[in-house]
Amino acid sequence: MPVSRTTARRGLTLVAALPLLAVALTSCGYGSEADKSDNAAPAAKGKALSTDTVKIGYFPNLTHATALVGIQEGLFQKELGGTKVAPSTFNAGPSEIEALNAKSIDIGFIGPSPAINGYTQTGGKSLRIIGGSASGGVKLVVDPAKIKTLDDVKGKKIATPQLGNTQDVAFLNWISEKGWKVDAQSGKGDVSVVRTDNKITPDAYKSGSIDGAWVPEPTASKLVAEGAKVLLDESDLWPDKKFVITNIIVSQAFLSEHPDVVEAVLRGSVKTNEWINANEDKAKASANEALKTLTGKPLPPEILDPAWQSIQITNDPLAATLQAEADHAVKAGLLKKPDLNGIYDLGPLNKVLKAAGQPEVADAGLGAK
Repeated sequence: MPVSRTTARRGLTLVAALPLLAVALTSCGYGSEADKSDNAAPAAKGKALSTDTVKIGYFPNLTHATALVGIQEGLFQKELGGTKVAPSTFNAGPSEIEALNAKSIDIGFIGPSPAINGYTQTGGKSLRIIGGSASGGVKLVVDPAKIKTLDDVKGKKIATPQLGNTQDVAFLNWISEKGWKVDAQSGKGDVSVVRTDNKITPDAYKSGSIDGAWVPEPTASKLVAEGAKVLLDESDLWPDKKFVITNIIVSQAFLSEHPDVVEAVLRGSVKTNEWINANEDKAKASANEALKTLTGKPLPPEILDPAWQSIQITNDPLAATLQAEADHAVKAGLLKKPDLNGIYDLGPLNKVLKAAGQPEVADAGLGAK
């Protein structure tokens, strides 16, 4: 059930027999190892808010375009005035959650699985989801010589980023709805689910060791550039073609102690999203320039353009789809029911949206009381 370039009650507790999921539940699945790095941000100007610095974490991925563009263009810094933005990047959700818990970052852009995991593993005490950032950007891409229809996926080797990550859960759920059987742990069954780091998935495809992959952007477009074909866009499986891929989270302690800073960051996010949606070409170029700074090289047009087109930037955290993604993980046997009540606090965002004349967003009954 998946949102637009503008927009559960019970949560997830890891099954005791699955300790590796504490590591596997990454956000968008871009890399399995943490890779934190500090990056230059525009200078702070004016009077500081209730703290001199706000530490923001995010991934060097297009699905984190709000952070990439907002920091690159100084849109967050403009709202924060004299409070300095201190950005850090990560390549895996667990390391970002660890940084949040260790107070190395205050606010983070992150995918649904690590947000759920971080919340439930601390008994609901570590974080809150305070806004949305992106939807979509996930595709099933295949070798057209081996797979011509969705039914042809049966019996083939399909890669996902990691056991239990957001895309892995989505693919396992899709397999189940096709009526096929796969052991979630081993990946063996009517389809061979091959957990493969996105960094090496294109090479695995070229070597023929996989027949396709259920992966996020830009990995999907990288495979297409190698001759693969898009067989299914995950957004087609969701109501209104919307599903959460990136959220904004905050440490509960930071939210309590510095609500003015949190509100300023959310103003920056809302204004960044508005600018991205109104200036697609400029925003795409800005995001790619940020990627060049962070990773050492920009994405070529044949990968950047289709990848960017499939991602929808949104303020809405799409709370109902977070619950559905949690339910899919439970159904797959990777998680057991936890309690997601209180994972959202959308009050600050709705205050910002109301002031900007934009529609407020809902928490699907999972808001903090």
